Amino acid sequence: MVFDGIPVGRGEAARVSDASMLELKTSLLFFITAIAEIAGCYLFYLWLREGRSPVLLAPALLCLILFAWLLTLHPTAAGRVYAAYGGVYIVVAILWLWAIDRVTPTRWDLLGSVVALAGMAIIMFAPRH
Repeated sequence: MVFDGIPVGRGEAARVSDASMLELKTSLLFFITAIAEIAGCYLFYLWLREGRSPVLLAPALLCLILFAWLLTLHPTAAGRVYAAYGGVYIVVAILWLWAIDRVTPTRWDLLGSVVALAGMAIIMFAPRH
């Protein structure tokens, strides 16, 4: 049963499970958003800096439109979403560095990624009471 948007008659375990699911969904959405943004920018980079075909601009544009749309799916203030998203973007960019650019991240890259991800978690999941 729900009263004024608050579940009633459910135990603490159910509330914790709901919170964990929200955190998982939010993190996954940020991860997909970052892939769309980086892919769109990378395709543009390939065209502009590497002399690849201008045909790459069409999927680049689609990726960047997808990126912008995905950011609108979060149910909180836009500024908070953008700030928190930055942390996930950093992690995905470091993964991109390793997987696509074939550059092994340094321990400093990894430490910075952990710090950025912690910042995202604080911004998005801190109590707002």
